[in-house]
Amino acid sequence: MRKCKKVVALLVAVLMLSTFVAGCGGQQKAADQPKTDKIKVGFIYIGVPGDAGWTYTHDQGRQYLEEKMPNVETVYLEQVPEGADAERSLEQLVQKGCKLIFATSFGFGDAVMQVAQKHPDVTFMHCSGLQTAENVGAYFGRIYQMRYLSGIVAGKMTKSNTLGYVAAFPIPEVVRGINAFTLGAQSVNPDVKVKVVWTNTWIDPAKVKDAAKSLLEQGCDVIAQHQDTYTPQQAAEEAGAYAIGYHSDMHKFAPNANLTSPVWNWGEYYVATVKSVMDGTWKNDAYWGGVNDGVVALAPISDKVPADVKQLVADKEKAIKDGKLYIFEGPLKAQDGTEKVAAGQKMTDKEMLSFDWFVAGVEGQIKQ
Repeated sequence: MRKCKKVVALLVAVLMLSTFVAGCGGQQKAADQPKTDKIKVGFIYIGVPGDAGWTYTHDQGRQYLEEKMPNVETVYLEQVPEGADAERSLEQLVQKGCKLIFATSFGFGDAVMQVAQKHPDVTFMHCSGLQTAENVGAYFGRIYQMRYLSGIVAGKMTKSNTLGYVAAFPIPEVVRGINAFTLGAQSVNPDVKVKVVWTNTWIDPAKVKDAAKSLLEQGCDVIAQHQDTYTPQQAAEEAGAYAIGYHSDMHKFAPNANLTSPVWNWGEYYVATVKSVMDGTWKNDAYWGGVNDGVVALAPISDKVPADVKQLVADKEKAIKDGKLYIFEGPLKAQDGTEKVAAGQKMTDKEMLSFDWFVAGVEGQIKQ
């Protein structure tokens, strides 16, 4: 989840799950707000748009919003710390006249709920959040679908059958992505194992690169990541290995190493949300869209990947879209061999949102 700096956020997330799942199920309330022809929309970012990562993708969505809706004015604040600073930043946007505010970090959740109570005439949207309120909605995307597809690429391209994963914090979102990546790789290469290194940071280029190097030294020849920097791609490039990026297309940062990247496309969602606020149809639901909505996608696959592998990925993506491929369907076993999901059973959204175990084939511990 975005972007908590303390693992204790995992416990908070689990406590909030029922609220999120209820929102996904459609228990929605329309905002009691008048229609408008013009609107000012605010964004708060935990990073900077130039990071090529999480914040970059949201800012690309903001720019897309401005391009498609000339009657919308946007304003953003970058490098906003979580906690009290986030509250002050949200209040600043309200005072600037913003009637819709997107808070693009999981760790902004408490601040959003506090400020939203004070300003019932302003609509707040919390990315990767789990709580909703009268004037608060939540939104996220099923990036794990793209993790699975990128795992297919990695599983086909590895020579050592050992993949590395530079992971941020041991919280459900990250665990879910590691598991999906592993299952994708195993679907084409049952001998694959995935080594995980935790960095306990989202944005620390040097530390993250060192983590990638440590995985390469352990024999990993494909490096994947859940980080807001492209330095793992560079580490792989320097070592003559392959890499899977994240957030945006990271090919240009490591043209010889990068094979593809699971990416975010927030633009259309931002346009739709702003339109719903402007026409008075906005509802305080919890959105979790997937490949069918276009909010998640896979960056172009490198020419180093054989054509038959590219076709396989395309076929699997279509199967996901058609509902014929469900990523977390049994039989699924945990690292210790115990069966977690029986054959023919599918994990529910609630179970996926509280992932606290690794699938068999992952080498690493969630509890640090």
